[in-house]
Amino acid sequence: MSTISQSKVRTILEEADIKPNKITYYCENRDPDFDQKMHNVLLVYKQLSLQFDEKGQLIPFKEDEQVVHVLSYDEKPGIQAIANTTEDLLPDENHKTVSRDYEYKRLGTISLLAGIDLQTGEAIPLVKDKHSSKEYIEFLKILDSKYPETDRIRLVLDNLKVHSSEETRKYLATKPGRFEFVFTPKHGSWLNLVEGFFSKLTRQMLKGIRVKTKDELVQRIYRYFDEVNEQPVVYHWKYKLEEINSSEEVVVDTLPIQKSS
Repeated sequence: MSTISQSKVRTILEEADIKPNKITYYCENRDPDFDQKMHNVLLVYKQLSLQFDEKGQLIPFKEDEQVVHVLSYDEKPGIQAIANTTEDLLPDENHKTVSRDYEYKRLGTISLLAGIDLQTGEAIPLVKDKHSSKEYIEFLKILDSKYPETDRIRLVLDNLKVHSSEETRKYLATKPGRFEFVFTPKHGSWLNLVEGFFSKLTRQMLKGIRVKTKDELVQRIYRYFDEVNEQPVVYHWKYKLEEINSSEEVVVDTLPIQKSS
């Protein structure tokens, strides 16, 4: 080894396709019920797919059929409101890009609570300073006021503690049979369709954003949702749906119990 050259070591590693300078991350399956929980979430998506005709139009519920509104829900905490210390310099004949001073000012953070109606594509936001049980209940109240009283509201969401806290359960006790919850498995957030929406939101609107106040960021997020809802896109799940038997019954929680997050 003392006589081998660096180029020879590089050649050996390349020929063996070994990259010791890189790390590939993976997620260990730590939920013993992962497969069953994933199956239950996919069953929701399978049954949803049957509510659309060949042209992608939602088939109306029958008059004697229980109406169930299905939403994908999650929180996006820690969105930073950042202000420039000096104004950006616009592109000119000498600079092809916007020039920005590397210094900036932190104005605080906000949390986005959002749900995507998987039957209509409507995106429903709530922007707050935090995302505790109080804010989560506030979002549930928005849904409760939005849909007819006789309908059910089914949410696909993760096992965050606030989703099954004592405060949350007290509120749900005042709305018996109104809400149903289908929980994704631990480390299974990728099963939640709203995650794709958050990714799109980050790329289209949050990346590189600068504001003068935290309230400006809040208003721009709400405006983004208004623009998205002008032409809502219905999100469809396809992964492994062919393995799911739609005649099965979805296992839902009507009153969440304490679960590990």
